[in-house]
Amino acid sequence: MNYKLVVCDMDGTLLTSNHRISDYTADIIKKIEDNGIKFMIATGRPYLDARHYRDRLELRSYLITSNGARAHDEDNNPIVVENIPKEYVKRLLAYNVGKDIHRNIYLNDDWIIEYEIDGLVEFHKESGYGFNIDDLNKYENEEVAKVFFLGKNEDIENLEKNMEKEFQNDLSITVSSPFCLEFMKKGVNKAETLKKVLKLLNIKPEEVIAFGDSMNDYEMLSLVGKPFIMGNGNKRLMEALPNVEVVGNNNEDGIGEKLQEIFDTIL
Repeated sequence: MNYKLVVCDMDGTLLTSNHRISDYTADIIKKIEDNGIKFMIATGRPYLDARHYRDRLELRSYLITSNGARAHDEDNNPIVVENIPKEYVKRLLAYNVGKDIHRNIYLNDDWIIEYEIDGLVEFHKESGYGFNIDDLNKYENEEVAKVFFLGKNEDIENLEKNMEKEFQNDLSITVSSPFCLEFMKKGVNKAETLKKVLKLLNIKPEEVIAFGDSMNDYEMLSLVGKPFIMGNGNKRLMEALPNVEVVGNNNEDGIGEKLQEIFDTIL
């Protein structure tokens, strides 16, 4: 197959545990771009946060963010804007999640939380993107890109089961890590937005390679011609896609090595 595009998740996939792109993988990405193969990031992170990493790679590419609720073209113009309707934002923020679960929203370019959580600053230190601390109840009548909840794995699993009963028919629900439960407008995911980008690029899904590690990558990996799951990937994802090849982990250049193997004749 003559692959024309590589699409890559960020956390747990393109980024190491230190939230950086390794020099080796960055070099491989530059080489495939120089040979006419496009590279694109598709992430649950917000636009400004993800754009830093795209610029770090010196890419002029489309960007899918907020799990598909946003997409921007090569000139940073928004081409997909999908918000959760106000009525569901209000219901999500009113839901009793318990004292150990932390509520978050993405509103336009802002990430808003109720109070600082250990580790979050370090998580986004590389990009320089930060959160705003505010009373989320002030935003219950706003349309937002994403509402998400952070907590311990066991608490998030229980919350997912409970909230699915109430919201699964009205919203898109996913987990981007064992510690993060996310809600978007119904029908929004990385794959649906990728389909829109592929039409603009005149690229077929079977001409696409994709890498991911969590359940928010499930639809995207199911769509493309050559999907890969990271070696450090979520077991739920591996069980859901048992026929998808597992590559090296994110701390050992799993992406760079697989791309080197696939495009060996041109690199």
